[in-house]
Amino acid sequence: MEEKEEQIKCIVRELNGKIIFYLKDEIDETYQKLKNIEHLIPFSKHLYICELYKYRYLLFKGLFEEAEAQRDLLYKQKKNFSQHENYLFRYYNAIFLIIKGQYKNADDILDTLYTENDHETTSGEFLYHRALVKSFLEQSGHAIHFGNMALQIFMNQHNFIRILNTLMLLGINYTHSNIYEEAQGCFQHLIRNAELLKEEKMLPQIYHNMGFLQNKMKNVKEALYYYEKSLELQPKLTQHYLVTLYSIGEIHYSLKSIDKARECFQEVNSLSKELGVKKFRLLADFYLLHMVSPVKAYKYLESKVIPYLEETNEHADDLGRFYKMLADYYNQKGIVIDAVKYLNKLI
Repeated sequence: MEEKEEQIKCIVRELNGKIIFYLKDEIDETYQKLKNIEHLIPFSKHLYICELYKYRYLLFKGLFEEAEAQRDLLYKQKKNFSQHENYLFRYYNAIFLIIKGQYKNADDILDTLYTENDHETTSGEFLYHRALVKSFLEQSGHAIHFGNMALQIFMNQHNFIRILNTLMLLGINYTHSNIYEEAQGCFQHLIRNAELLKEEKMLPQIYHNMGFLQNKMKNVKEALYYYEKSLELQPKLTQHYLVTLYSIGEIHYSLKSIDKARECFQEVNSLSKELGVKKFRLLADFYLLHMVSPVKAYKYLESKVIPYLEETNEHADDLGRFYKMLADYYNQKGIVIDAVKYLNKLI
């Protein structure tokens, strides 16, 4: 049995390695090795570790219903866990919550684990998840802090795919923090290395985020160039395609290319209905209405668009733009009270 114990330990270590290095194409083969000896696992001292890694594998593969069932199974056994097993269970539960969009709950767990661990033995993957949650919670400063810590570990490991993922996260958060030079450096590095590592699946997202950055820097022609590069690489019936197409429409509108903007917003309107994405249907309707009647468009923005964006906790950048738009409109009309109301929302 001692030989089998060692075999189980090696397979678990190998499985962990595939997750750490984000080797999605190779992990099934390793997981199958574990399945092949699962009849031995209940008689070994690695029972709970194996069940925990099964949970992590299911999360990694995106098999969420199976992961939830595995989590419930593990919950019944948690009183038997060692200290390390308990740590893993809570950490994997935090990953589960991230996937479910419960970012505050995930952040609370990760914060507790980070404190208990004395900040010392945390892995690159753990720090990446800390940064990811902080990013979702719009705490860009914290996301940058943990992201840079994760990046250093991944660079020391030559963990190339994780490096790309972390650079993406850093680029986005530098952009939201208006640290444009650092953001540009991240995205330029990503473009070079994604092509080199044949990570073509990442390129549409990289180009889109570079477009968003250039737009924030007021380089609208550059922004349009990157958005269009992103759109070319994306399948049509997806939310990512919708977001990029909408961004292109906004730029055409700002450049007074009204016909091109109309074409984009009409397609956004049609696609958003097909995909059931209310936000972009409302936004496209606003711009299409603005082309024919600015007065009606601003009423629509105030009565339909902004309440929906506030209700769904949209990113501060998105809301801020529309608050400013309405404040400027009321200012021009001389309706100072309403202008001040929306300017105050920007604070």
